[in-house]
Amino acid sequence: MSTIKPGTSGKAPGLRKVVRFGFLLVALGFGGWAVASQWDAVVAGFARLSWPLLAASLVGVVAALLCAMLTWRTLLADLGSPLPLRPAAKVFFVGQLGKYIPGAVWPVLAQMEMGRDLGVPRPRSAAVFFLMMPIQLATGLLVTLVTLGWDRFGWLLLLVPVLLVLLEPKVINGLIGFGLRKLKREPLERQLTRRGMLIALGWALAGWISYGVHLYFIVPQSGLLFAIGAFALSWSLGIMSFVVPAGAGVREVVMVGVLAPVMPAGPAIAVALSSRIVIVIGDLICAGMAGIAARRDSV
Repeated sequence: MSTIKPGTSGKAPGLRKVVRFGFLLVALGFGGWAVASQWDAVVAGFARLSWPLLAASLVGVVAALLCAMLTWRTLLADLGSPLPLRPAAKVFFVGQLGKYIPGAVWPVLAQMEMGRDLGVPRPRSAAVFFLMMPIQLATGLLVTLVTLGWDRFGWLLLLVPVLLVLLEPKVINGLIGFGLRKLKREPLERQLTRRGMLIALGWALAGWISYGVHLYFIVPQSGLLFAIGAFALSWSLGIMSFVVPAGAGVREVVMVGVLAPVMPAGPAIAVALSSRIVIVIGDLICAGMAGIAARRDSV
């Protein structure tokens, strides 16, 4: 495993700290707004749940977020930047708070900046960030197809050939190389391997199961398999809404539609909003715990 090397930068250390602190404040502000703007509906949704169910749901979210971090860390290591667990967790989870800021660029910019201080080249951080989307989308649609049934979602089979091509390491490496040439950047020192991709896909699948467990504890009458599929479908469509912070609104609309066979629209809206808030809390907990655990590392 390579040693962690401090990044070099023309920015003064004090200025970098101010910029990162400002990023964190803005991200936390938007995260708080996501809770406050729907407060009445959230309270109504939480009122129908017990504290043990909410705690179990939060545990499912934290497990899913850990799986996402391990997916990202696996890809990063496969491309040549293996990171110890604690620094990797801090870069990923703190950077992910940027998804609550309008615009799709903030998480990748944060991860590029923080990763650079650990010796991770910026192009490598960017490549891994953008690899996460097809991996999550492909596994999410696969989970939807398996859990929600072929009769309703058999049309997803039409996407399988496209997704298989997009997940082929040779194709991915070619696309990354093409993009770097267009940006007049040096090519990556190492290319993605099939083994690295398969491990990343495994962590992504484990993440969908954990997210499904989270939703199941919010709406247990739906059944575990249904909850896994409902969340995977709603999140997958939310992923494709690039301009919306963290898929806000899109995921909830889809979830309400998917939950229609098991509950009326009113309770379904409360479930969707409750799920959203539990995930926001999970993001904040993971970022805070990762920051504390890695406080001795100069990130």
